Amino acid sequence: MPTGLRFASLDAWLTWQQSLHPQAIELGLSRVTRVLERTGWRRPGQPVITVAGTNGKGSCVAMLDAILRAAGHRVATFTSPHLIDYRERIRLDGRWVSDASLVAAFERTADALGDDTLTFFEFNTLAALLVFEAFQPDVIVLEVGMGGRLDAVNVVDADVAIVTSISLDHVEWLGPDTESIGREKAGIFRAGRPAICGMATPPRSIVETAQRVGADLRLRGRDFDARRRGDGRWDFRGVRDAWPRLPLPALPGATQIANAATVLAALESIADRVRCDRASIERGLASASLDGRFQRWPDESGFEWILDVAHNPDSARVLATNLREFPPRGRTLAVCGMLADKDVASVLGELRASIDRWFAATTDGPRGLGDAGLVEHARASGIAMERGGSIVEAMRLASAAASAGDRIVVFGSFHTVGPALSRLRNPL
Repeated sequence: MPTGLRFASLDAWLTWQQSLHPQAIELGLSRVTRVLERTGWRRPGQPVITVAGTNGKGSCVAMLDAILRAAGHRVATFTSPHLIDYRERIRLDGRWVSDASLVAAFERTADALGDDTLTFFEFNTLAALLVFEAFQPDVIVLEVGMGGRLDAVNVVDADVAIVTSISLDHVEWLGPDTESIGREKAGIFRAGRPAICGMATPPRSIVETAQRVGADLRLRGRDFDARRRGDGRWDFRGVRDAWPRLPLPALPGATQIANAATVLAALESIADRVRCDRASIERGLASASLDGRFQRWPDESGFEWILDVAHNPDSARVLATNLREFPPRGRTLAVCGMLADKDVASVLGELRASIDRWFAATTDGPRGLGDAGLVEHARASGIAMERGGSIVEAMRLASAAASAGDRIVVFGSFHTVGPALSRLRNPL
């Protein structure tokens, strides 16, 4: 690969990266490690928190970022995928990375390729690490893209590793059952370092991996826990800390208290290096925000939009729980768009009883599922779904059918919620 490769715009760089590697996904650390070494990057001295899991990763990153910044720490976060703008993935103290910083990181990575190539996500990961090296934050928070053991993010040894949850997703890459998936996600654990698991009853592979590598495993329900009170607050109990009567997280949904407890357990484990007092915890919980996770958006016509990236059975089950927790005055309509490689039948089954009228939307991209194909999946599951065309076209049909007091849930993928959020932010 020739050095000195340059493009005139950020979009040109991203287009080139999408065609650089022959496969969209190729898990493994050898190529990433070689290229990263050639850039001259060195492992940061500041604490690194790595977050893996099937669901809840984004929520945990958002709360970590909010609490740490409320405590006065400079924080860098890496997440994926993005909803609207690529720059969402790399944030410095809550702000999107600049084009100039990204391009500089892209140039440095391209110059270090040598005979290697990188996938789009791998290039993204290395660019984030180089941006963080220049920014010099107090804490780095990295979200795993897929799995953990062979994910590009795992090129960095985490000071504390979080596994939020384990359920069936990406089975073609991670294995056919939760034990296999748990083993892959626990691959971010490191010897002698805290490993925080947000599940009360995790797969045995999580515990076995922690024991094998010598990680300091802390399980929710055993080593830390959360208890919701009747007064709209909750109590946290950790290994050393106890925080009674905390405010509920600003992120909506029944699972967020468990996510918040997982976050506080992780922060407790590195409290000797990064201190967060009660006031910072309260401010962070109250200020954390995350697009596309049961995101409620009022419409001027009197109904409400709800955007949720739920795309696997467990996240669909959480969405159904949240819909029951916040019932509307009227009906619940849905705009559903999913990727073809997802367990469509199980996702629809989890939400069957929660939706009164369905609209199918086409998701773009090589893994996208057309509205006609989604209608067929729904019919096989006993659900009557109407073809809606594109995401925006399906939203128009649903809004025309909605009345005051109704709500429209747009869900099924980042590829569904992204265009929907863009449409709501920029109405025609």
